[in-house]
Amino acid sequence: MDHINWYPGHMKKTRELIRDNLKLVDLVVEVIDARIPVSSRNPIIDELVGGKPRLIVLNKSDLSDEDANRAWTSYLKKDGVDVLSMNCMTGAGVKSLLRELDRIEKQILRKKEEVRQASGQDVRREDNAAVRKRKPLRMMIVGVPNVGKSSLINRLTGKKSARTGDRPGVTKGKQWLTLSNGMQLLDTPGILWPKLEDPMTGLDLAFCGSIRDEILNIADLGLELIRRLMQDYPDLLAARYGLEEIPEDPLACMEEIARKRGAILPGKRIDYDRVAKIVTDEFRAGKIGRITLERPPEVQA
Repeated sequence: MDHINWYPGHMKKTRELIRDNLKLVDLVVEVIDARIPVSSRNPIIDELVGGKPRLIVLNKSDLSDEDANRAWTSYLKKDGVDVLSMNCMTGAGVKSLLRELDRIEKQILRKKEEVRQASGQDVRREDNAAVRKRKPLRMMIVGVPNVGKSSLINRLTGKKSARTGDRPGVTKGKQWLTLSNGMQLLDTPGILWPKLEDPMTGLDLAFCGSIRDEILNIADLGLELIRRLMQDYPDLLAARYGLEEIPEDPLACMEEIARKRGAILPGKRIDYDRVAKIVTDEFRAGKIGRITLERPPEVQA
């Protein structure tokens, strides 16, 4: 496929917005796609967040390989970052997230008390009024488009406060939201690379729907996805499309799937666009099976 270069102007503004508003929050919640934990992480996030406490949400973990979920959780925790697996669309894992946020809030308050003590301030006596005046935990959710950021916001707030959809980049502007437990949330649009240097990263994002299909050649995308599934999940591919044997050639495999699914044009010609759409849509919906396209470095084949 041709090199993917997609960086809408509003993404640059969002990067500046995150940098400007980091000083207003206590915690950064980074949402990534559990199927592509590397490609769905923005490389400038580490630079922007710095030493700010961070919680990583492995979203769409119901669509990803369970063994890979465990491996990624262990790998990401090595950097001292808290990690949770969730399905933000259904709400699975939200209770665990709220408990984790409560723990982090208490931890941040303890650190603030330690700083006050070290500075010589008297913290031995603090009346109830002062406790009530404490600012609630403030957090910011960040992530590339279409990783489920808006769905997470809706689950946390208990209402449809941010627009959601299958298309990347539907969240616009800036808004402060209050959670049921009093914590405050700053929503920011997802951000993506100025340039996708690694073609594999662009493909992985495209497979999972984080790059608009309209700018891609869907037939080429479907062929590349089939190639990847033949390599990493041949049994799932064969079971989903009733293939007795998987051809060695990805194009031949694509054509066999087309015949199985009736993606045929007049004259018995293969409808490559249609079969590509069938495979990509079914992959994104988890109908082929639970699939993870990227593995932590130490467990890569």
